[in-house]
Amino acid sequence: MEWLAIVMFVLFLFLLLSGYPVAFSFAGTAIVFGAIGLGFGEVSLGASRLLFGRWFGYMSDQILLAIPFFVFMGAVFERSGLAERLLTTIGLLMGKARGGLALTVVLVGSLLAAATGVVAATVIVMGMISLPTMVKYHYDHRVATGVIVAAGTLAQLLPPSLVLIVLAAVAGVSVGDLFLGALIPGLILTSLYGLYIIYLGWRHPERVPALPLEARTLKGLALLREAMVSVVPPLFLIIAVLGSIFLGLVFPTEAGAVGAVGAIVLAAFNRTLNWRILKEAAQTTTNITALVLMILFASTFFGLVFDQLGGQRLATEWLTGLPGGFWGFLIIANIAVFLLGINLEFLEISFIALPIFMPAVVALEINPIWFLVMMAINLNIAFISPPVGFSLFYLQSVAPAEVRTADIHRGALPFMGLQALALVIVLAFPQTVTWLVEVSQRTVSGG
Repeated sequence: MEWLAIVMFVLFLFLLLSGYPVAFSFAGTAIVFGAIGLGFGEVSLGASRLLFGRWFGYMSDQILLAIPFFVFMGAVFERSGLAERLLTTIGLLMGKARGGLALTVVLVGSLLAAATGVVAATVIVMGMISLPTMVKYHYDHRVATGVIVAAGTLAQLLPPSLVLIVLAAVAGVSVGDLFLGALIPGLILTSLYGLYIIYLGWRHPERVPALPLEARTLKGLALLREAMVSVVPPLFLIIAVLGSIFLGLVFPTEAGAVGAVGAIVLAAFNRTLNWRILKEAAQTTTNITALVLMILFASTFFGLVFDQLGGQRLATEWLTGLPGGFWGFLIIANIAVFLLGINLEFLEISFIALPIFMPAVVALEINPIWFLVMMAINLNIAFISPPVGFSLFYLQSVAPAEVRTADIHRGALPFMGLQALALVIVLAFPQTVTWLVEVSQRTVSGG
């Protein structure tokens, strides 16, 4: 009855691509084909016990508890004005250099990625604050928009990325190890962006001009004081949260709780904290967490029925039997995730693709951390891919009228190339992912 599993998966993809909500697509196809499988004797009623056991297992997993903490931390950063002040101050510090504003977007994008972990929040905040400024001071619109969408997607790769937390939960790996594994590739990607902007400043200075003298409203000691207030505390909080995870001092859940409290303290210190901000941050956190759990429950139901119909075994046999073995599987997996990422959010891809891929990863003895980091980089590429990359639409929603949609789409292309280069580096040098993980494990074991 493996043909029934194939039909089930095809129908699910059809519903998803037609715009039907992903959780309902999972649950609806599972109910229909579970009933059909029951009629053919392929699905047993006793399987329902496994379903509730899996749900209980997921809800007992403390990895998922890190999601609301880090989302709340990012929401407070965004709504309290901390992110805006950070971007403005670093822009003044770097404004006199050619490409200084674009380098500011790369740097602040990295910091906001580590603070928010959510792509939409990072792209929209930087688009609202930095894009009008770059347009005002005659930046090439393609460079300005390209660097914003590219830096914004770093939130999918740099810890404590929401993407990494979900990937770790679905794949059953340590979220701390996945954070460590993604750190160096994330820094490589950030460095490639920065080097590209520096190259443009040297080769095409008219495309990335320096900030005019009259626009640098703070200088000297006044600028230094502003940097100490608006840059150092958020930077310290981010380093403390991630450093405590990497050093094994606390679990990601505990670090997330500290980060959430720390964001509230910083907002209070900057006198921007009020009940409206807390309410909006809590509402955002509730919405995202509920969405994750709803998709998780529905996808577990789908996976159980799919497995009962023999779909998982068929997928594993096909993936492990591809021409080229190890490399054949990696090529197909990367192509599949890229194509899915053009039309779907990372949550849907995580719950659709990973349960199918992970048994093949185990069978082919592929390092799961390395594989998941590659998937995260791949999602970065898909998220800014014209014509339907999600980050492009996030920026388009807040872009000034003079910035054309074509500029946003064309501006993303060079940064897609840089992301592809980062993926090739990680493919060619697995040590970029595994080295920090191995060092951490030796440290913990006393070796």
